[in-house]
Amino acid sequence: MAIGSRRDTEEKIEGTYVVHPDRKTSRMKPLKAMSHFRKLIADKEDTEQVFHIIQSLSGKTLIRDLKRFAATPEGAQRIKERRYLQPILDDHDTILKTPAGSVGHAYVEFMRSQGLSSQGLIDEYERFGKTQNEHDDLIQWYSNRLRDTHDLLHILTGYSRDALGETCVLATSYSQHFSPGVIFISVMGGFEIRKYAPKDCSVMGAVFEGKRNGKHAQSIVTQDIPALLAEPLDAARKRMGFVTPVKYNRVHTACYAAGIDPYLVIS
Repeated sequence: MAIGSRRDTEEKIEGTYVVHPDRKTSRMKPLKAMSHFRKLIADKEDTEQVFHIIQSLSGKTLIRDLKRFAATPEGAQRIKERRYLQPILDDHDTILKTPAGSVGHAYVEFMRSQGLSSQGLIDEYERFGKTQNEHDDLIQWYSNRLRDTHDLLHILTGYSRDALGETCVLATSYSQHFSPGVIFISVMGGFEIRKYAPKDCSVMGAVFEGKRNGKHAQSIVTQDIPALLAEPLDAARKRMGFVTPVKYNRVHTACYAAGIDPYLVIS
């Protein structure tokens, strides 16, 4: 992850460096990003490549996003709490004590059906992180929060874990956090998926629908996650401004009608 200016490395919020003085600067590396994208296309489950791409194209985007977050009342409260989300998200027994129909119930069902865990995503990140410089600063905490809420964003947006669903989730995220690496994966992924989809369905329309939907919705990273897990799913989607992904669903319908399993496209 890149650092900002010298001033950024001296600034603290709630007693913690925004950017640790020892954190190294990384430059934009588009050729490196493309190399890692090819590896991701070869195996879409190789999540480590996603982290490499985002890091290769990050520049100063993350520090600007963190400062926007910290300037909001919700963001300031989340920083004050400094919760570590993995123990909360992987405690399925506690989550299932929330009412039926809650965000939490949908999340646990999704994670179990896909064989996923919050710790599993962290493990993928740590494979990437072995070559990175990590420090106890707010940039690290904020980056972790973005990572750890990714699967919850699937629940709120209605996108599944097929290749198109992942690209649409990233498009949604881009509209809220403006990461060049995220939109790179989303758009390039959309072009790749389009090669395999029926000619009469709008893959890129679905991707840009996700981008538009994200623009008008609240960011998940600002949310009180334990409270969100207990909230009825439909109510949470309405409150946060998430709407049904119509074009994404149409692509799925067209794929099945053509005898194509969308979950096996770039599998």
